[in-house]
Amino acid sequence: MATLILLLPIVPAAVAAIIAVAGWQPATAWLPTVSCLTVTGLGITLAAQVLDNGPVSTAAGQFRVDAVSALMVILIGAVGTIASTYSVAYLRTELMAGTTTPHRARLFGALMQLTIAAMCVVVISDNLGVLWVAIETTTIATVLLVGHRRDRTSVEASWKYLVLGSVGVATALMGTVLVYFVSRHSGGDASTALNWSSLVARAPNLDPGALRVGMGFVIVGYGTKAGLAPLHSWLPDAYSQAPAPVAALMAGVLSTMSMYSLLRFKVIADIALGPNYVRTLLLVAALLSLLTAASLMVTQRDYKRLLAYSSVEHMGLIALAAAIGSPLAMSAALLHMTGNGLAKSVAFSTTGEMLFATGTTRIDGIRGLLHQRPFIAGTFGVSLLALLGLPPFSILASEIAIIRAGVNGGLAWAVAIALVVMLVIFTAVLVHTLNILAGSAEGTVTAQPPTEHVTTVTARVPLVAGLVVAAVIGITIWPISTLLHKAAEVLAR
Repeated sequence: MATLILLLPIVPAAVAAIIAVAGWQPATAWLPTVSCLTVTGLGITLAAQVLDNGPVSTAAGQFRVDAVSALMVILIGAVGTIASTYSVAYLRTELMAGTTTPHRARLFGALMQLTIAAMCVVVISDNLGVLWVAIETTTIATVLLVGHRRDRTSVEASWKYLVLGSVGVATALMGTVLVYFVSRHSGGDASTALNWSSLVARAPNLDPGALRVGMGFVIVGYGTKAGLAPLHSWLPDAYSQAPAPVAALMAGVLSTMSMYSLLRFKVIADIALGPNYVRTLLLVAALLSLLTAASLMVTQRDYKRLLAYSSVEHMGLIALAAAIGSPLAMSAALLHMTGNGLAKSVAFSTTGEMLFATGTTRIDGIRGLLHQRPFIAGTFGVSLLALLGLPPFSILASEIAIIRAGVNGGLAWAVAIALVVMLVIFTAVLVHTLNILAGSAEGTVTAQPPTEHVTTVTARVPLVAGLVVAAVIGITIWPISTLLHKAAEVLAR
């Protein structure tokens, strides 16, 4: 089993190297999909092992997989499979239309796999310093991916992402250094001073004053990378300008990696400081994120930015669950990560097909899409229904669990605010969606489609499969119920 842990980042890294050398061509185009399916399979195998025998570690304890890690590996593999499979159709269309070049396609394929490899390192690393290095690696790789088109708006978005993302990871580094300082001064060995399992064991002996400062830096830093308000402004620009498969990967699982990092640090802080300090910070970030998302989604004119602000909303809901902190709330947070990841990756992938078909990302530039492009409209509409928390999708179950946990945990006031804001968001998204899918063409700002685009089977399969998996988890949580329960026990101390 120790070998399987090391294979998690090695497989996508090897595929990245192959694409970098051989280029994006028919012989290599499907390798990323194979890589992500392999990661998913390894995650399922490790999850079974963890549930039977407890956490698995290797490399002298530096890499460790517990129930939380295993769940995140499966999510990385699933979202990566959707994005990578759709990338085959996406890049094929771009190459045929002349909107990208073989060189850029090569870079695209290699960087996508490098990002997936780095995310695997994030979730299997027991060392919080290595975790930070992996998060920084994902930032560098995705900055280049956001600027894939190399026009003015995409380059501007990538620079904004680079600046604010770097501020976030630098702030998180300061917090990580302070945690190391606290750990060493509590008698921690240099080789294990930043190991999460060691810090949890020694948390009662950590200096609360310095740790409180360090946790403040960590929450601000990783909160910025996750897209929590008020330092979220990079997110709508980056997601709206990134190629559809890149936005799918970033919104589906990359932001979740920063939330995952926050949850790991939160366990240490809750034991050493009690729950109130981190709870207060997360509550402020959660409610501010929900309010910010609602205010901007009501008047939104771009459907990719609408989805981007939906990510701010869902990161806020996960932060709210984390602030509540009970086993039910942590289970809901992990389930919400899963449901949001699957639905958001499908939604953003579908925007690629919408752009190819209509030539615009403006909401007022598309009307009656359901009649003109039934498959694209249907997939986009269903993915948005999933994100709004309608049955049969799992986000409904996770939101109900967050409400229950909040009321039981004495935070009914915060849950009430969240519910009001979510109602505003629900109405705004529903109105925008109905206008796109069934609205009248009268007064529409039209755009000339760049090509006579046809959605291929290669594009259809991952989109349908992602929605089917999200619905199955919503109908019966059985495939991951035990894993969720064990993971919640790890995080709710």
